Amino acid sequence: QVQLVESGGGLVQAGGSLRLSCAASGRTFSNYAMGWFRQAPGKEREFVATIGWSGTGTVYADSVKGRFTISRDNAKNTMYLQMNSLKAEDTAAYYCAASRTSYSPSSYAYEYWGQGTQVTVSS
Repeated sequence: QVQLVESGGGLVQAGGSLRLSCAASGRTFSNYAMGWFRQAPGKEREFVATIGWSGTGTVYADSVKGRFTISRDNAKNTMYLQMNSLKAEDTAAYYCAASRTSYSPSSYAYEYWGQGTQVTVSS
């Protein structure tokens, strides 16, 4: 089992920045590819970004490319999502997820999920 806890969400004005963290425990963190997903009210969960086991491989959704940066610190068992130039449409609950098999934009690749942290961007 892997336990994932997100933090860092909050209310920010459009154009501002936030950094989300995802703390992992329970298994060897470096054995897992990690991802960020988000879900806005009334919408399906969507892919945001993913990062490989060592942090050298990353993939981003087109909607966040150039504004968001995913990273990880395996020594701290933590993944991050730096979000800059935030827009109202970035408002959502953000979830981190862990996968043993691949870093993928598909939510089906991930076995473990956190409870989410809310990000609200005011325009």
